[in-house]
Amino acid sequence: LFANAKALVIAGCFFSGREADRWRDVGLKLLEAELDEQILADGGHFELSPMYHATILEDVLDLIQTARLFPGQLDGHVRRWQEIAFRMLDWLAAMTHPDGEIAFFNDAATGIARRLADLRRYAALLDVPAPADRAGMRHLAASGYVRLESGPWCAIFDVAEIGPSYIPGHGHADVLSFELSLGAERLVTNSGTSSYAVGPVRRAERATAAHATVEIDGQNSSEVWESFRVGRRAHPFDVVVEEGAAVAAASHDGYRWLPGRPVHRREIAMSAAQVRVRDCVTGGGRHHVVGRLPLHPSVRVAGVEPDGWRLEAPSGRVIRVRVKGPVERFTEQGHYAPAFGARVSRPVLAWRHDGPLSLSVETLFEL
Repeated sequence: LFANAKALVIAGCFFSGREADRWRDVGLKLLEAELDEQILADGGHFELSPMYHATILEDVLDLIQTARLFPGQLDGHVRRWQEIAFRMLDWLAAMTHPDGEIAFFNDAATGIARRLADLRRYAALLDVPAPADRAGMRHLAASGYVRLESGPWCAIFDVAEIGPSYIPGHGHADVLSFELSLGAERLVTNSGTSSYAVGPVRRAERATAAHATVEIDGQNSSEVWESFRVGRRAHPFDVVVEEGAAVAAASHDGYRWLPGRPVHRREIAMSAAQVRVRDCVTGGGRHHVVGRLPLHPSVRVAGVEPDGWRLEAPSGRVIRVRVKGPVERFTEQGHYAPAFGARVSRPVLAWRHDGPLSLSVETLFEL
């Protein structure tokens, strides 16, 4: 709808006559409504996919360029479009890893939308002010993501709804998942998206097990099905962000339908020396709980230790991962989809617990 409205505006400017004027006016009316609906207060696109966010941002920049090419026809709208583009650039910067590529939350892959650096250059040509680079912690409260940075570490944490209640089709069962980079090297990554075709690959890539979060009783935290369907949804609550301490935490109720109504709460705390992830699962009854840390394919498991693993990044840096808690540690194989049509094998660090809740597990990443 947004792209079609943009096309009507461009066509209405390019052609002349009453019919063309109607195209432009209809397009502008649609755009005004959709910008209010689709762009959140923190600048994020409401489907909560960094890939589609970048696509819509390019559309907004195209509209600003159209106003330059056809002076006088769109002057009353340009200031608002520039302000929206500024906020969207700022959001995309928070959701981009130090390697310059987007985080993989919900449907996301590289090679589809423009990269942040490309969109910044385009915006600069159109006199859209560049948002200041902001290191440290960012809480994108309207969309539900937290960026934590300290020393060489950068983490992006999902405390968001799965998407708009009436259009969640690009959502994954990834609540409370996170991605972690060490400098420009990615360590922990979500699944990515290789296909929209209905089938086992699409189901696997949307599933909780394909993301860096906790799975209970082999079930998805949100009921994702077919290619773009979602039934029962997880809802985050009790979100706490302590910017001065580089700490973020949240709970979700996605497993409330299971016996004992389990609740998962995750806290991520970061310093220059380490990243600490604490998972607590509370509720009644006995449950099978698995926590997963899917690694980027470039990261090698260099060794297994009594309390965890030694990892080696492509640069040769060694990262120690320690897991503390009443759990069994193991490694399994998973898949990573960096782009549509591409799916590669990668190791997944994991822990599991079978038994009654309450459960508390702490995972430490240290150099």
